Amino acid sequence: MDTQTLIERVALVKSKREELLILLEQPNLGSLRIDVNQALEEMDDLLDEFKRTFPTEIN
Repeated sequence: MDTQTLIERVALVKSKREELLILLEQPNLGSLRIDVNQALEEMDDLLDEFKRTFPTEIN
């Protein structure tokens, strides 16, 4: 996979983070709240690692 494709895919994942935050605000989420929190934590970890690897490629 070339760098540009990777950057585009990471940007797409990053754009979906807001949807998880909106989902987390739903009062009827129940035990899925744990899964959404976990997904957000893992997404943040991956985005941080990507930024360390390609510091100028994505904001």
